[in-house]
Amino acid sequence: MKNNEPLPISKEILIRINGKSIFGNLKIPEKAEGLIIFAHGSGSSRFSTRNNYVAGILNKNNLGTLLFDLLTAEEEKIDNYTAEYRFNIKLLAKRLIDVTDWLIKEPSLKNLKLGYFGASTGAAAALAAAAKRPDIIYAVVSRGGRPDLAMESLQGVKAPTLLIVGGEDFEVIELNRTAYENISAKKKLEIIPGATHLFEEPGALEEVSRLSAEWFTRYL
Repeated sequence: MKNNEPLPISKEILIRINGKSIFGNLKIPEKAEGLIIFAHGSGSSRFSTRNNYVAGILNKNNLGTLLFDLLTAEEEKIDNYTAEYRFNIKLLAKRLIDVTDWLIKEPSLKNLKLGYFGASTGAAAALAAAAKRPDIIYAVVSRGGRPDLAMESLQGVKAPTLLIVGGEDFEVIELNRTAYENISAKKKLEIIPGATHLFEEPGALEEVSRLSAEWFTRYL
C-alpha cells in the first residue's frame, strides 16, 4: 500500500509476512471509524459469501473491513487433502496476529481502531489473537464460532466479546455457553431463534450483521 493513501480504499492487497504471501480484500469507507479483520472458518476463504455480506453491512456503518486468506495457496492445497491446518488454532491465531501487526504499521490505517470478526474455527483464532494483542483489539464478534477451541486463551481476552449462535445449532450453543463462562472481558451471548449453523434461514444473516455492526460501533 502507498503511504497515507487517501480514503476511501477498496482493493485487493498482498501482505508478505515471514516469507509467505497472504492475499486480502481491504475496504475502508471515507468516514471509517474502525477496521474489522475477518477470520474465516475451515474450508472457507476471503471470498466467503456470508462474511462478505456481513462486511458490506459493516462498511455501510462506517467500518472498514479486511477479509484475507488465513492459509497460503500451498497450505490450502495441503489442507484440502489432509485437513491438518483448519483446526490448528495456534497457527491460525499466529497468522492473524502477523496480519494485524502488518496493518498497524500502515500509515493510512494507523488511526483506525481494530476489531476481529471470526466465524467457526476462525472465531477461536480471533479470540486467541485478541488475548495476545489486548492493547490494540477493541472488540471481537464470533458468528457460529468455536470459542471452546481457544479455551486456554479466553481469560486473557480484554476486548468486549459478542458470541452469536443459531438457535437450532444445539451443540455449538453449549460449546459457546461453556466458553462464555470463561471469558473475563465484557461479553454477551446472542442466540438467533430458528437459525442453523450457517445462518441460511431468511433474515438470519441480516440479524448477525445488525448485531455485529452495533457491537463494533459501540466499542470502536
